[in-house]
Amino acid sequence: MKGIEVGHVFKLGTKYSEALGASYLDANGREQSIIMGCYGIGVSRVVAAIVEQHHDERGMVWSATVAPYLVHLVPVSVKDETQRQIAEDLYVSLQSLGIEVLMDDRDERAGVKFKDADLLGMPIRIVVGKDAADGNVEYAERHSGEKRLVPVAEALDRISGAKAASLL
Repeated sequence: MKGIEVGHVFKLGTKYSEALGASYLDANGREQSIIMGCYGIGVSRVVAAIVEQHHDERGMVWSATVAPYLVHLVPVSVKDETQRQIAEDLYVSLQSLGIEVLMDDRDERAGVKFKDADLLGMPIRIVVGKDAADGNVEYAERHSGEKRLVPVAEALDRISGAKAASLL
């Protein structure tokens, strides 16, 4: 069977209890050194296990419950005033709702941003592109691959719903 070690337990014996004078009285009233142990969960091991189980050829595919950010906000052109403003407004609105959001405001080609977004694998990607002038953004789910053009308000509603569903 396959397995992933994410935690460990070590029996330390009496090495530290003897050095610290930590003891107890046994059933016969004799002093005994405490047998010690320690355990731990490796946070980096847990993250590696999640990524090992949830990825595809493009990169990581985080679930909403463990993703570092629920939303990856991608303004296609930060030089376009409308796109930049809608992205900034969305960023502020999402944060005010308590939603973790990562905004890629680099002055980089759209393809680079999309490739990086797929690699990072946040559950929801919002693309603010040429349709921003009409008040629309692309709403995409990383897991299903579903993409649709929606009004900004609907994107916010969908994200709020996704956040609520992940907390159930």
